[in-house]
Amino acid sequence: MKFEEAMDYLRNLTKFGMNFGLSRISELMRRLGNPQEKLNIVHIGGTNGKGSTGAMIAAALAVGGYRVGTFTSPHLHSYTERYRINGEEITGGDIANLIERLRPHLEAMVKEGFEHPTEFEVSTALAFCYFLEQQVDLLALEVGLGGAIDSTNVINKPLVSVITNVAMDHMDYLGQTVTEIARVKVGIIKDRVPVVTASQNPAVLKVIRKACEQHKSPLVSVGHDVTWEPVGNISLQGQRLNIKGRRAFYENILIPLLGRHQLENTATAIAVLEILGDAGYQISGDAIRQGLMLTRWPARMEIIQEKPMVLIDAAHNYEGAKSLRQALDDYFPTRQVVLVMGMLGDKERGRVVAELAPRARMAIITKPNSPRAGDWQQLAEEIRPLVPEVRVVEEIKAAVTQGIEAAGSGDLVCITGSFYMVAEAREYLVPELRW
Repeated sequence: MKFEEAMDYLRNLTKFGMNFGLSRISELMRRLGNPQEKLNIVHIGGTNGKGSTGAMIAAALAVGGYRVGTFTSPHLHSYTERYRINGEEITGGDIANLIERLRPHLEAMVKEGFEHPTEFEVSTALAFCYFLEQQVDLLALEVGLGGAIDSTNVINKPLVSVITNVAMDHMDYLGQTVTEIARVKVGIIKDRVPVVTASQNPAVLKVIRKACEQHKSPLVSVGHDVTWEPVGNISLQGQRLNIKGRRAFYENILIPLLGRHQLENTATAIAVLEILGDAGYQISGDAIRQGLMLTRWPARMEIIQEKPMVLIDAAHNYEGAKSLRQALDDYFPTRQVVLVMGMLGDKERGRVVAELAPRARMAIITKPNSPRAGDWQQLAEEIRPLVPEVRVVEEIKAAVTQGIEAAGSGDLVCITGSFYMVAEAREYLVPELRW
């Protein structure tokens, strides 16, 4: 099997939809010898910040001499981005070989009366097999959606469970209130496994604390047990902060990622790294400092070009839009904004618009390349009363081109919304940049 054949096979599995629960993945993993039980795992859940936090943890450990795998989703440009070891993507050949080996087990399951695993369940199984074969020292495993019902939750004993934050997203699947969503997220908490959370919402913290008590899991609360403060003036070259951990004080840390929310993610990463230190991972302060400084996480407050200034940020939900609005005010207080935007139909588009529209002098609404785009043009109707000029341009490349052409020398073109839209725009603007 070749890589493209493997990808066609995976794409065909999307016909099984988003079918939650652990019965199929548990059966599949049993047939594969339960590789997930032989891995050291940091399990990272939450609404926003999972990827950034995992990237920081992995970067610090890699600098410290460890072989670190990361499993993330969705990808920006290539499916291979989902599986990395010390920053290096899996090869297409490895994916093809793994799919070829998994396929007989999938077919046998169906033949024996089991439901066919979903695309994400197969992706998760592939991850466990790959990272075990590659003998990683640790796997930073990002939850796909939710927690209790997510296929990554087939693991029994991670080293640390992380819940970055909990906010309104994926309400059709997770619940209609932040408390209901939190009850799903805490499903990744396991007996006597340390938990780190950055959530500041009292209702969410109550749910997390109760789950930790039930599981006898020690809780580290970022913002209380681990604190941070920004240092110096903000800059497009990065930001500095001091972090008071439980084990040490980390002074004048530099991170290249922009936005105040990344300070909280950094403190969360350090809270996890300190727990890993307790578990036997030797990570010096210098390794942590250097790893954080080297962290990359594309399409999050990423400046693609400077003339005109073009910023890409995958603010695909309300919390992401709130962080983006804060960053626009912090970094570009005097620049007028040309907004190029496309959102999926199942997101809180009205709340996102209310955050971002006041900063825009023009909005160009485009269509994300996804079956979940829904009535994508409705976004234009929601933003029209709040922005002087609104255009509707279905093709993403044309929307981006029009946005750049409409921008004055002192303006900022902000491309935001769905991962699907942002990824296509990024690849169009800088095809050689990739991930």
